[in-house]
Amino acid sequence: MNINPAYKLLVVSTSTVFGSEFLAYIKADFVEFIQSDELLFVPFARPSGISFDDYTAKVKNALKDRGITVRGLHEFHNMKKAIQDAKAIFVGGGNTFLLLKTLYDLDLMPQLRVQLAKGIPYVGTSAGSNLTGLTIGTTNDMPIVYPPSFDALGLLPFNINPHYLDPDPASTHKGETRETRIQEFHQFNSQPVVGLREGSWLHVNAGKIELRGTLTARLFKPNSDPVELAPGLINF
Repeated sequence: MNINPAYKLLVVSTSTVFGSEFLAYIKADFVEFIQSDELLFVPFARPSGISFDDYTAKVKNALKDRGITVRGLHEFHNMKKAIQDAKAIFVGGGNTFLLLKTLYDLDLMPQLRVQLAKGIPYVGTSAGSNLTGLTIGTTNDMPIVYPPSFDALGLLPFNINPHYLDPDPASTHKGETRETRIQEFHQFNSQPVVGLREGSWLHVNAGKIELRGTLTARLFKPNSDPVELAPGLINF
């Protein structure tokens, strides 16, 4: 699968792992990756009960010890120009449907694609990671709003399923597993899906995709058994 060699992406399953503060486990890689002391934060997937300002402040607090200046995209009158001028972009987690609808409503998707094709570093966590795939059809979120399209940025030639969970053999739950849901998706869709477990992320640079973290990821393709992907370079 071909990736635009200009893309610089950090596609992260989650912003917070158990027993750790917001962004703490990924912070060193995050800072090294963006190579900038300025960061544009997109808070439009905001978690329930938090404002854009509060969500942006959370990112500021997490990165202040690294001397990084963070501004929220919502703070700018001309958001397209803010994206155009950004040195690095971070799209946070929350609800993927809300994130995508807001970006479409503000007509920001084309500008994001243009800037990322120029090599602007992009970090996404959870919903922000879903945005890098072909569609948001494999998000775990509820469709609390209805975007005009499920098409995402299409930076990667597959979909992402963040927070991927394996079945718990000790659980009495008899409902569908995450794997079952993805198999249902493949009854009607052909693109591969990468299930990223908590604490894992994809590092995309120079046309190469590397799985980082200590866990494997799970690759799903239509009419095929799932494959475990070991940390390191991924070859499809």
